[in-house]
Amino acid sequence: MQQLTDQELVQGVLQGNPTHQSALYRQYSTPMFRVLLRFARDRAEAEDMLQDGFIRVFRDMGQFRGEGALGGWIRRIMVNTALSHLRKQRDFLRDTSDFSPFENQLRTDEDFASNMDAETLLKYLQRLPPGYRAVFNLYAIDGFSHEEISEQLGISIGTSKSQLFKAREYLKRILDKSFIT
Repeated sequence: MQQLTDQELVQGVLQGNPTHQSALYRQYSTPMFRVLLRFARDRAEAEDMLQDGFIRVFRDMGQFRGEGALGGWIRRIMVNTALSHLRKQRDFLRDTSDFSPFENQLRTDEDFASNMDAETLLKYLQRLPPGYRAVFNLYAIDGFSHEEISEQLGISIGTSKSQLFKAREYLKRILDKSFIT
């Protein structure tokens, strides 16, 4: 079967066509699963997020206006689904008090992940506590600002900065241990 255009996929899904629903899933499930793996603690959690995300995609397809790429719209839904899953976890965000001690160190900190392959980075990201993982992904990988993260997660900008700093420190400790052993 020839690959359908985004417009054809949207129209078919809106009409409830199972062939178009399957085609949409086949086309976007793998790249979206990769996105969700960065937010999940393991493959099973990412699979749950993917399933919930596609339920939302199919349910909300009428809201897609075609102003951007369908993949980008689906990706936004998947990230929001991942964040929703993380918010349900009791220890999603670690308690953070004043951010000021971390401010200068965060700005001058070398990006330790820049020379790491994606599979290794993913393995280490999945070991982070959920709140650290979410903020790190949104900031360092997805390019969100602290202001955008604070809006997405319902936290202060200072908490976002603190979570990022602590995520980096946590990753460094994990890396140091793995190179020692």
